[in-house]
Amino acid sequence: MLEFDSVTKEFRVGAFGRLTITAVDDVSFRIAPGEIVSLIGESGSGKSTIGRMILRLTPATKGTIRFDGVDVSTLGRKELKEYYRHVQGVFQDPFSSFNPVFKADRVFEMLRSQFYPDRSGSEWEDRVAKAVEDVGLNPVQVLNRYPHQLSGGQLQRMLLARALLLDLRLLVADEVISMLDASTRVGVLNLLAELRERGLSILFITHDLALGYYISDRTIILRRGSIVEMGDTRRVFQDPRHPYTQTLLASVPQMEWRWRDRPVSAAVPVDGDGTGDAEPVTVLEEVEPGHWVAVS
Repeated sequence: MLEFDSVTKEFRVGAFGRLTITAVDDVSFRIAPGEIVSLIGESGSGKSTIGRMILRLTPATKGTIRFDGVDVSTLGRKELKEYYRHVQGVFQDPFSSFNPVFKADRVFEMLRSQFYPDRSGSEWEDRVAKAVEDVGLNPVQVLNRYPHQLSGGQLQRMLLARALLLDLRLLVADEVISMLDASTRVGVLNLLAELRERGLSILFITHDLALGYYISDRTIILRRGSIVEMGDTRRVFQDPRHPYTQTLLASVPQMEWRWRDRPVSAAVPVDGDGTGDAEPVTVLEEVEPGHWVAVS
């Protein structure tokens, strides 16, 4: 359904934009209908840039992004509006998506004015209430309230309800639970899994390996803007082939170890900054069916 084909994103920096930095470097992957794909990497690895390119919030420098075979960069205003009917994003800080001056319900009214202007008031209210209930909220408790009167978890769920009001097929979930407490995180993760059962595809962007393992069908490991490993989530986590993936998994805290008692493994080579392989990534090699690893 979604195809990323050799996509690169460069940003101009420095005085008069004379220099460039590569945030995403020759990335290719696909997302199938009803699939959850975790995009995992450290801060600055290009995860959010990939999400923003899918949502047309920033253009790709090179390569092609296709949705149902159509190049997203070629969409005009009318086609782009239809694209947003099917593709939406939910971001890390739910409070940033709400104007504190207005009631939180305004995100639903803006949606109605843009996509469903012909819906009657009572019909739209019923539909909003159903969407709010579908994400595990009580309409009486959350509707007609200001953002500061709701918790971060409630606001995040309202944004998911907003997405459900559209004919949504792909959700870009960018660090959607990183600001939530542990109990709320599990609820949102289970909600995303339930949405997948309805046929929704999700790109789950995170730096938390445990969360990615919990929810995703396939996993993509990103480092310095390049893919170093991708495949079935269980294969990637249980049999990591790339040194950087091995380093990431070795760094996950374990209940049986306290940090000062944890042995230091010398099995994984690291480069000067202590983050994995020293050579630049150039090629992805299929080490077994559906399991790809970067080689230099």
